[in-house]
Amino acid sequence: MNRIDARFAQLKAAHRTGLIPFVTAGDPSPEHAVALMHALVDAGADLIELGVPFSDPMADGPVIQHASERAIAKGVGLADVLGWVAQFRQRDADTPVVLMGYLNPVEIHGYARFAREAVQAGVDGVLLVDCPLEESAVLASLREAGLRQILLAAPTTAPARMAALCESAEGFLYYVSFAGITGAGRLSTSDIAARVADIRAHARTPVAVGFGVRDAQSAKAIAAFADAVVIGSALVERLAGADEEGEVAARARAFLEPIRTALDAP
Repeated sequence: MNRIDARFAQLKAAHRTGLIPFVTAGDPSPEHAVALMHALVDAGADLIELGVPFSDPMADGPVIQHASERAIAKGVGLADVLGWVAQFRQRDADTPVVLMGYLNPVEIHGYARFAREAVQAGVDGVLLVDCPLEESAVLASLREAGLRQILLAAPTTAPARMAALCESAEGFLYYVSFAGITGAGRLSTSDIAARVADIRAHARTPVAVGFGVRDAQSAKAIAAFADAVVIGSALVERLAGADEEGEVAARARAFLEPIRTALDAP
């Protein structure tokens, strides 16, 4: 069983909401990328969403854009990201890792080659923002290799297309909480609770909600109706500028632990 499927089965059995932190691979420090991943797990992460740095991250707000810029300036590329996942797997064989990013680096790497190397490294799924369901035939080699293609849905998704997404979803369906970029401060749980409940009733997979989740309070509110909560920009912002391994890990734990506690509270 794919690690994503196994983890969500465990969460469901334990009646727990999944916590999925997002970090940009190589930011704030390429040297401590693996240590950061372990710190996230130690602080309560159920899955890790690892951003592949890209020069034109169209879905991302300024915080993650700048994180990508910093990582690229330090020479971080897709091969580095796969190498860090492989190192992470030496100590952690269970925590699912999803690579989030854009199609261009994968296309340049080569789809079949990427699929092979990603599986060998221990990657479990990919979320490619600019590869919609209608164009996903190009990712056939990734799915055949066992990688889950994580699909995105949004408040603006039409009913017929939402039905197709619910039917085709793998691993989990990522619901974007509002029509906008990552990190924007417009989260309104009352506007999305009914929508997510309807999606969960029809989706073949769990539903994770992200974009706009910034702290324990907003995460707890989302947990009332989602299978998992994704939190990225606020974490990336907290990590920015840390250059020592201990500081990177400490900031990650200090940010994530209160959110984990809030999600687990009755």
